[in-house]
Parts: sequence; structure tokens; C-alpha cells
Amino acid sequence: MKLILTHEVASLGAPGDIVEVKDGYGRNFLLPRGLAISWTRGAAKQIDSIKKAREVRDVRDLSHAEEIKRQLEAAPVALKVRAGAGGRLFGAVTVNDIVAAVKSGGGPDIDKRRIEIGAAIKTTGNHAVAVRVHPEVAASLTLNVVPA
Repeated sequence: MKLILTHEVASLGAPGDIVEVKDGYGRNFLLPRGLAISWTRGAAKQIDSIKKAREVRDVRDLSHAEEIKRQLEAAPVALKVRAGAGGRLFGAVTVNDIVAAVKSGGGPDIDKRRIEIGAAIKTTGNHAVAVRVHPEVAASLTLNVVPA
């Protein structure tokens, strides 16, 4: 099945890319979630607008990516959450929580799709979070989860 990606999909491609996937993966996962649209000649004309929108969101160049990496790694980001006895959280920390904490801490705007959390963060303390700033640049963000 030939599809045009509308969102970034890990290990598959970026918005505007034309990909060939198995029918079930496209029909049952990508299309219902709005991550892709079916490839047609008319839809292929939309690729330019999708790629322009991606360029606006993306980091301009490698030096800009290095600057964002320095800002993210400069100081730990504090995130206040509700926690019970023993430091266990009521729920887990999400990528939206991390983006809001970085922004409120005076850090750069980052896209939530670029944040990679290894295992679910369900305890207080310091946690390492990876941020793919650019295809060639990855930052390691220190997240300090504190009880509110």
C-alpha cells in the first residue's frame, strides 16, 4: 500500500514522505490515526504544502540544533507532580508534561514528537530524557520530578 505520511512516524519517515507499507499496517494503524493519507495523484500535489509546514517546524540547521541542545542540557528541568508516599506518582509523566515544564522553565520550544522516554516515569527524582533535536543531534535532558 502506498501512503503519504502526514506526521512523523518512528522508523518509517517524516511528514511528506511517500512510503510503501503492508496493507494491514496502513489500513489498521496509519490511516485511522491520521498519520498518513492514501497516495493518489491529487494527494501527491499536497506533498509540497506538507513539506513546507514541516520546514517551519523543523530546526533550521546544524548550528541551530547545537544551540538548542546546549540550552536543554544547561540545567535540569523541574516538574511538580502529585505523588504519594514513597515517591510514587499518581499516574505517569507524559511528553506533554515535559514540553510544558521546559517551556515554563525558560527553555526552547520543542516538538513533543521529538521526545523519547525510555521507560514510563512513575517516581520522583532525576530522570534522563532523550530529545532528538535534529537527525544528527540528540540532547539528553535531565528531568527533576518533585512532589507538589
